[in-house]
Amino acid sequence: MKSDDSFSRLDESDDSIFYATDRFVQHIDSLALSTVERIIGELVIGDNQVILDLMAGWDSHIPSTIQAERVVGLGLNRNELSRNRGLTDWVYHDLNENPSLPFPDNIFDAVLNVVSIDYMTRPLEVFREVGRILKPGGLFLVIFSNRMFEQKAVKIWRQAGEEERVLLVEDFFNRAGIYSSPWVFVSKGKPRPKEDKYGHLGIPSDPIYAVYAEKSGGGESKRPDLSVIWPLTELPDPEQLEGRKKATKDTLRCPHCNEGLLKWELPQNPFTQWDMEFLFVCFNDTCPFLVRGWEVMYRQGNMGMSYRFAYNPDRDQCMSVPVPSLHALKEGIVG
Repeated sequence: MKSDDSFSRLDESDDSIFYATDRFVQHIDSLALSTVERIIGELVIGDNQVILDLMAGWDSHIPSTIQAERVVGLGLNRNELSRNRGLTDWVYHDLNENPSLPFPDNIFDAVLNVVSIDYMTRPLEVFREVGRILKPGGLFLVIFSNRMFEQKAVKIWRQAGEEERVLLVEDFFNRAGIYSSPWVFVSKGKPRPKEDKYGHLGIPSDPIYAVYAEKSGGGESKRPDLSVIWPLTELPDPEQLEGRKKATKDTLRCPHCNEGLLKWELPQNPFTQWDMEFLFVCFNDTCPFLVRGWEVMYRQGNMGMSYRFAYNPDRDQCMSVPVPSLHALKEGIVG
C-alpha cells in the first residue's frame, strides 16, 4: 500500500504548533458544506446518538435534525474546540503523535472525520482504534474534498488523484479488518455558488467524497443508500425530453437544459479520424446531463469522467461526448 515515506509531509514540524493558529473559516464552499450536512443527517440514524468528531475544529457540520445525547470533539486547537457549539465536550489530542484514542471500548454510535483524513500519518492505526471505540453496527463516516494544507497533507494523498483517494480510504477500511464493506457516495460537478469568492471563475463547487462503513457485529444495516434516495439532479420528463431531442435539428438547443448548443470543431489527428468536421455541443456547466454524468460514470467504473450532450448535424443524431473536466473540449469551440 505504501513506500517508507508515503505518509511523510512537506512540513514535519510539530503539529501542535501548526494547528495552534485559529482558523475560523470554512475550507469548502457553501454548497459543499450543505452536502456534508445532508450526508451526516442521512447516515447518523437513531435517537440519543453518542458521536465523536475526529480531528474536529470550530464546526462539526452536524445538522440540527440530529438530536444527539453527546458530541465529543477531538482536535488540536483549544480555541476552535471551545467555541464549537455542536460539542458537549472536547479532548485535546494529537493523533499523529499517538493514534490511541482516549476512550473506552464500544461507546460511540458514530465517528465523523470531515475534510481532515489527508493529514493522518498513521491512518490504519486510527481506523482500528475507531473500530474499537464504536459500538457494533456503529458508523465511521469519512468525508473529504480536493482542498488541503499541502504542507501537512501526507505524500500519498498529495500525489494521488481524487478517485485514487477514494480507493485509498476504502483500503484503510478493508485493512482495518473490523468493518463491513465500505460504501461510497460522490457529489461533484455542481455549479459553484454565485456568492462564493471564486464564483466568477466558472469553476465547479468543491467535490464531496463520502466513504463510510459500519463496525462488524451489528446485524443488517438500516442506513439508506445515498445514491438511491438522493439523486444528484431531477430527471426531465421522458416524453418532453424525447420531443426536445427530435427538435434539436431545428432548435440547436440542449434537450436537457434548453441552452443553445455551440459549434465545436472535431480534433483531427492520426489516432482519431472523424468523418465529420463539426458537432454542436452543450457547454452549459450546470446542465443536468453533465452533472448526473459524474455519478453515472463513477458507478460504471469510469472514475473522474462525465459527458456532454452533442448533436451530429450530418446524421441528425443526438449523442454524448466524454469529458474528464469542465474545461475539456472548450478549446474547440468555434461559434
